[in-house]
Amino acid sequence: MRERLGNERGATAVEFAFIVPLLIVLVLGIAEFGHAFQVQGTLSAAAREGVRLMALQNDPALAREAVRNAATALDPGVTDAQIEISPASCPTMDAGSTQVRLTITYPMPFLTGFFGTSVELTGTGVMRCNG
Repeated sequence: MRERLGNERGATAVEFAFIVPLLIVLVLGIAEFGHAFQVQGTLSAAAREGVRLMALQNDPALAREAVRNAATALDPGVTDAQIEISPASCPTMDAGSTQVRLTITYPMPFLTGFFGTSVELTGTGVMRCNG
């Protein structure tokens, strides 16, 4: 009877060795998804903040600065080249109610590098010009 228990302990170790890589991939995937979810929320909030300033004050430089200030938690930080404002300026009140769109394109680096180097995330904000 003792021999049989010894053999089962070996089988348990082999089964555990087969399952551990799957569990590690699962845990890494959960961590990467949580990080991407947090970065996406930060990008969306930064885009809303930037487009609000653009719509109210019609100043692209101020809007870009607001985006960078709202996204200070991101590493690497958001650059001006990653921020697109369309149209480049809000028309005057007489031109009607046009919308301005601010889009941030951010290459989020993975924490572990296990799933690749990075994935591109975007945050977009849209607001009617002049409030």
